[in-house]
Amino acid sequence: MNYARGVLSLIVCGLILLSGCQDDQSVHPQTESEANSVQSEKLKQEMRQEFERCLKAAESGDAMEQSNLGVLYANGVGVEQDPFKAMEWYQKAAKQGNRVGQYHIGTMYLNGEGVKQDHNQAIEWFRKSAEQGFDAAQFNIGAMYRDGEGVKQDYRQALEWFRKAAEQQNADAQYNLGFMYYKGEGVKQDLKQSLEWFRKSAEQGETDAQYNLGIMYANGKGVKQDYNQAVAWFRKAASQGHELAQETLSELGESP
Repeated sequence: MNYARGVLSLIVCGLILLSGCQDDQSVHPQTESEANSVQSEKLKQEMRQEFERCLKAAESGDAMEQSNLGVLYANGVGVEQDPFKAMEWYQKAAKQGNRVGQYHIGTMYLNGEGVKQDHNQAIEWFRKSAEQGFDAAQFNIGAMYRDGEGVKQDYRQALEWFRKAAEQQNADAQYNLGFMYYKGEGVKQDLKQSLEWFRKSAEQGETDAQYNLGIMYANGKGVKQDYNQAVAWFRKAASQGHELAQETLSELGESP
C-alpha cells in the first residue's frame, strides 16, 4: 500500500481560462499547427490579463489576491517565474492574517523556494494557517509529525492533525487517517475505522484509497470478504491510471 505522503501538497490557484469565439475559417482553414499556435497565443494573453487583474487587486491591499499573485509568480503564470516575488506577496498576505498566504510561506520554507529551506519555519507557518482552519495546512502538519520533519516524530500528533483535515473532507488526510488505523500508528488498530476513512477518501477519487479498499474487500479485512466489491474498487483506481490496481486486475483475470 502506498501511504507515505512525504512530498507535501502545494495548493495552486486554479485559473479558469475561457476561450473566445473563433472567427469563421471556412474560406481559409487553418492547419492544425496554426490553430494550436493561435490557441497558445490566446492562452498567453488571457494568463497575462489575469496577472494584471490580480496585480491591481493585490496592490490595492486585497489579501487573498496578494496570495493569488504569489501563486502566479511561483508558477510563472502570466509573468516570468520568480519565487522571490512570490514569497514577497505571500508575506504581504500573511501580514494581514491570510491563512492561504501563511500556508504558501510554509510550502516555500518546506521546499526551499525563494528562501533557504527550513522545516522549523515551515511547520510554524503551517501552524498559523492550520489554527485558522485551513485543511491543507492541517494535513501538512500531520505529515510532518508522522515523518519527523521539523518536529520530533509523533504519531499521536499526526493523527490529531490528519483528523482535523479529514473532517473538512481533505481526501489525502482521510487516506492517511485510514492507513494509521490500519497499522495502529498513534492509535489502537481498528480495521473498521480504517475501512471507513479509506472509503471517504476513495469516494472523492483518491486512487490509493480505492486500491486499499479493494485489498480489504479481497482479504476480508474490516469487512466481510466480497470479491465483486474488491474488483469494483480496483477498477475505479485502474481507470485513473493506478498501476498496482491495473496489475491486480490482470492477475485476477479481470478486465480493467
